[in-house]
Amino acid sequence: MDVLTSREIYSNQWITVREDIIRRPDGEQAIYALIEKSDFAIIVPQDGDRFHLVEQFRHPLRQRCWEFPGGAVADKSLDPSEVARQELREETGLRAEHLTYLGRVAPAPATSTHYGRIYLATGLTEGPHEREPSEQDMRAAWFSRAELEAMITEGVVVDAQTVAAYGLLLLHERNNH
Repeated sequence: MDVLTSREIYSNQWITVREDIIRRPDGEQAIYALIEKSDFAIIVPQDGDRFHLVEQFRHPLRQRCWEFPGGAVADKSLDPSEVARQELREETGLRAEHLTYLGRVAPAPATSTHYGRIYLATGLTEGPHEREPSEQDMRAAWFSRAELEAMITEGVVVDAQTVAAYGLLLLHERNNH
């Protein structure tokens, strides 16, 4: 598809909404709206059969949500793995001896430009968290594998990136055993 024109509809420090006029392969023109966002890192903190998740209020859903820690790679000069280490420390206080890349996901490819890189964090040591002011209501807790899977199955964990990260972990485990 060719982009014939593009205009910014809205922008703030987190997102830009753009409207493109495109030409489809059949020659017809169409409007395509999309959201530009920074890429992000998601961390799967694993200690044996336990996983560390964070819970925070998600305004669009108007509810608190359990999810793996993560955050935006706002500074493109930073390596996503360093962002993963930073987010893990900030949100949970955990430090990882080992960080293993599990894969990349595009959580909303029909509407958004951003990708997430998923990392497994092991060899964990605990320390104080370093949460940003917007994360002060965040909670963190350990869950067994059975508890995590039940939370996903029962819809307690609704964050698609967390579910995708767990799926990538399962594939990683299957391929490395």
